[in-house]
Amino acid sequence: MKSLVTGGAGFVGAHVTAELVKLGHEVIVLDDLSGGFEENIDPKATFVKGSIMDHALLADLFEKHQFDYVYHLAAYAAEGLSHFIKRFNYNNNLIGSVNIINECIKNKVKCLVFTSSIAVYGAGKPPLREDMIPVPEDPYGIAKLAVEMELRVSHEMFGLNYVIFRPHNVYGEYQNLGDRYRNVVGIFMNQLMQGKELSVFGDGLQTRAFSYVGDIAPHIANAVNIPEAYNQVFNIGADKDYTVKELAYTVMDAMDIKGELRHLPARNEVTHAYSDHSKAHRVFGDSANTTLIDGLRKMKDWAKATGIKKSSTFENIEITEKLPSFWLED
Repeated sequence: MKSLVTGGAGFVGAHVTAELVKLGHEVIVLDDLSGGFEENIDPKATFVKGSIMDHALLADLFEKHQFDYVYHLAAYAAEGLSHFIKRFNYNNNLIGSVNIINECIKNKVKCLVFTSSIAVYGAGKPPLREDMIPVPEDPYGIAKLAVEMELRVSHEMFGLNYVIFRPHNVYGEYQNLGDRYRNVVGIFMNQLMQGKELSVFGDGLQTRAFSYVGDIAPHIANAVNIPEAYNQVFNIGADKDYTVKELAYTVMDAMDIKGELRHLPARNEVTHAYSDHSKAHRVFGDSANTTLIDGLRKMKDWAKATGIKKSSTFENIEITEKLPSFWLED
């Protein structure tokens, strides 16, 4: 079996790559290293540096390797920031995905596994279920939903099989600690190691279910081996929800570092978002359910070994109106 993993140097992509190697796949990783790191990639995989925006490169890769399966995880997954980088968001997360879909159709790929997002649901009443009508509230969620819809019509028109996962609030080893716009667990750990206050938007009573990456990556990798999963959409992740304030104090406990909270002005975001996973349990069976404190302790060992990362800024903000001032700080 030969598989392509886009975004395979990134956080979730690196874990999926490692799982595919365990399953005996020959894996090609395509990543532009804009948010990932080459050292994250399993050494048994082959790395190609490049972008999903480069359709000529994609055409050459698909023709050369004749992939059986494609795992499309490349995305810039910053929901809050996506309001201010609309053009970049749609080019990278929608048009780039269309480039992948085109090549899968032309080269008769057996199945395309796509990581969408809980962001497609918007402000639906939790627990969020796959049969709800999705109404995304940010450009990131809109792009993800558009790709889901494109996969459906590509299956109906061309017979391209797909499996869509909607993960949520995933954390764990390889998370980019230097990204100030996304991945709250990594942000908190990086701030604690620097002796900084933990930045919390609003009152911190927003609720999310934080999902340990080691619990979800095996299911994403193995989905192509489960016929019942084909042409279906699945929520995947943790069941128990926590407030962001509870998360902050649990991260402190896991890191064994005491810190203070810095409450920032509330931003435009969904207040309560966590999913129902009954469908995934029926199709994939019971999965590991790492508790928040245990998952954070696993990540802590890696984070401390990795060390403090300088928080980078996004260079091409398209709209500055209402941009949170915290994101402009050094």
